[in-house]
Amino acid sequence: MVSEGPRPDRLRLGVNIDHVATIRNARGGDHPDPVRAAEIVAAVGGDGITAHLREDRRHIRDGDLARIQSATGLPLNLEMAATDEMLEIALAHAPHAACIVPEKREERTTEGGLDAAGQHNRLAPICARLADAGIRVSLFIEAEERQIEAAMKLGAPVVEFHTGEYAHAHLDGDSERTARELKRITDMAALAAKNGIEPHAGHGLTYENVTPIAAIPQLAELNIGHYLIGEAVFVGLENAVRRMRELMDEAR
Repeated sequence: MVSEGPRPDRLRLGVNIDHVATIRNARGGDHPDPVRAAEIVAAVGGDGITAHLREDRRHIRDGDLARIQSATGLPLNLEMAATDEMLEIALAHAPHAACIVPEKREERTTEGGLDAAGQHNRLAPICARLADAGIRVSLFIEAEERQIEAAMKLGAPVVEFHTGEYAHAHLDGDSERTARELKRITDMAALAAKNGIEPHAGHGLTYENVTPIAAIPQLAELNIGHYLIGEAVFVGLENAVRRMRELMDEAR
């Protein structure tokens, strides 16, 4: 087991509002408005808003970004592909953070972590320009030592671990694989923190599987979206966010 790094006092909850925009775009028009979702998240104690401006604009649109930023005092975490177009958009909007994610047009959702090690030369100038603009750089990676080492070389202050494999194992009822994935994330969170990188986590987290992840002491933030928007259909966004917040607090 890797030795533990510093422990954050409170685990932050960033709420991804992409799929409010997905519902809006299914019909066209302006309803439901992701800005209203951001306002609700702020009102019930969310710590940040995450939005992914995809190259195909399947959910969040360019015009949403400034409106989201002006609607609340919460920090915006802009998820973005490592492209020149997205870099210029990030620089123009100056979000609190920019999380660089892998992106394929044919995927329904992000399918895995960014290969920061294999794409160092592409990522280095993007990370540098974001950092120079005062935007906190985050890399959405697999919980692997090689990827953490790459994040260190790139000077990224934050990594977000892809928890998709953990979520799939839990959903499949495979306790052995779930435990293995949880240990991997736990060990790599400790390694990141030990080396001065703030570890976050997200993807596929639900009421049923969040507690063991939230209990990892070095994690500073969880970013959760699709599940919360889905639950909001039945219980309202306020109640969905509050329940996730309760579970995260109970885990600590």
